[in-house]
Amino acid sequence: MTQQDFYELLGVERGVDADSLKKAYRKKAMQYHPDRNPGDQEAEAKFKELSMAYDVLRDPDKRAAYDRYGHAAFDGSGPDVGGFDFGTTFADVFDDLFGEFMGGRRRSSARRGDDLRYNLEIQLDDAFHGTNTQIRVPTTVGCDACDGSGAAGGAQPVVCPTCQGAGRVRAQQGFFTIERTCPTCSGAGRVIENPCDVCGGSGRIHKEKSLSVDIPPGVEDGTRIRLAGEGEAGMRGGPPGDLYIFLSIAPHRIFQREGLHLYCTVPIPMIDAALGGTIEVPTMDGGRSRVNIPAGTQTGRQFRLKGKGMPMLRGQGKGDMYLKTVVETPVNLTKRQKELLREFHGESKDNNPESEGFFARVKDLWDDLTE
Repeated sequence: MTQQDFYELLGVERGVDADSLKKAYRKKAMQYHPDRNPGDQEAEAKFKELSMAYDVLRDPDKRAAYDRYGHAAFDGSGPDVGGFDFGTTFADVFDDLFGEFMGGRRRSSARRGDDLRYNLEIQLDDAFHGTNTQIRVPTTVGCDACDGSGAAGGAQPVVCPTCQGAGRVRAQQGFFTIERTCPTCSGAGRVIENPCDVCGGSGRIHKEKSLSVDIPPGVEDGTRIRLAGEGEAGMRGGPPGDLYIFLSIAPHRIFQREGLHLYCTVPIPMIDAALGGTIEVPTMDGGRSRVNIPAGTQTGRQFRLKGKGMPMLRGQGKGDMYLKTVVETPVNLTKRQKELLREFHGESKDNNPESEGFFARVKDLWDDLTE
């Protein structure tokens, strides 16, 4: 899936300054914020993309990496420059720009769970036909003992006594007033008086989950599948993250894949290549195809089987299958076979135009060098 350029997403130029970047993000984020679009999944996804883009471009190091490598700087295919922690990224960005938005609300103690990555290797046959597979993912889930609240007995967090729910505290130093995150509640505005004994107050526990994954026909190496809400559980009742499954396709013993097309190297006995004949080859759909080999076939000649390649992902049509011939020289000859070949060699003055032409050019080269 192609990601939109971060600058285009925020509607700014590449040389944008920090203040203009902040204003552009605030304008768009307020438009797509989930509180203004309740139940709108597209708006929520857009808000997430905008926050991700702003988090990268506001940081000089991340921005420099993005300008050089693009999205590859953060998706694991480029240099390791650090990725996204969606839970903390959105919370930090929201607190930075919208601390007074929606009635002056501060961040709650709930935190969105982290997204997870799972690498899954499948066979080429699975990529051709599509399949359903079961995976087991180590993750965190909501604590049943406290219903995910983090408090013993399922009690709700109480207002922080230090900041009175503001999430920040102020200190006077001479003529200046310094505001900082509340050290008691870490900016949440609420604290848990009696943490749950099972989860230690986090509202979640570690567990291995079994999930069913549908793999559609036509997937390629590197295809990413998103399972919404199957990531880590949120902190203290927060929403779960997502699970991203990255597919890799194991090498096949016969076929090689390039996009929608399949390639197969077929050895042809020298006699069949010389006289011509018919061969039968397997196809990825489980069938067989007969291919006529014309007399005089040389190594490297290709034959195309239309529509016998890979299916198009979520589309119509298929690629093609290409056969590449390799003429095989006989080995372990008997005495009689050697005699027949020598006899044939004596009668084959005009049967090898390529080699005769090559050595004729070599002779001319040597003659020119000796003159």
